[in-house]
Amino acid sequence: MHPLDQGVLAVQAAFPEVKESIADWPIGKRNRALAELRCAAFGGALRGWTACRQCGEKLEFELDGRALARGMNEEATRVEVGGEMYRLPTSRDLAAVAGENDAVAATRRLLRECLADSVTGKSDWSEEEIDEVGERMAAADPLAEIRLTFDCPVCGDAFEDDLDLPTFLWAEMAARAKRLLSEVHLLASAYGWSESEILGLSAVRREFYLGMVGA
Repeated sequence: MHPLDQGVLAVQAAFPEVKESIADWPIGKRNRALAELRCAAFGGALRGWTACRQCGEKLEFELDGRALARGMNEEATRVEVGGEMYRLPTSRDLAAVAGENDAVAATRRLLRECLADSVTGKSDWSEEEIDEVGERMAAADPLAEIRLTFDCPVCGDAFEDDLDLPTFLWAEMAARAKRLLSEVHLLASAYGWSESEILGLSAVRREFYLGMVGA
């Protein structure tokens, strides 16, 4: 699945009481929900790694997921630039431009998608206007793009990298699912229990039985 679909599906599954379309939420609001889900499922510390752009050295990072979950101004849904109103980008908006190969063309198309009730009939933007709209949107929706800063201790290179929450969370869920299937296999082979019986055990009891199997 595309990360946009992963993000929407994860929020829908975790918060079934939400009746509105998650795809129409601003990206920051979606990311806040993903951060809340991640903290509930795996704890507050987000640990990961990236590779140095120059030498390939593996660099680890750790973030406070609960701080991410608090870092969203849900009151802001639009910004005004040059007399025009723009909606904050949503998953649906990003999906509409995902097929664009040219970054500038994709940005201009995204602005057209987000333009709300144009009063001037605007259909194109200069680089300066693109930068201004982008800065206003980033200020109004700070969780839409999570940028991490790294300083490589090996080669000294300093660079930034994006934390894509849907991809990060999906990878953790996939790893947890594979681990659970492995635990089910071991306990079913040892005791003859069914999958539902094994998954019905608490994590502590399951770990206890796994320890006895491996003893």
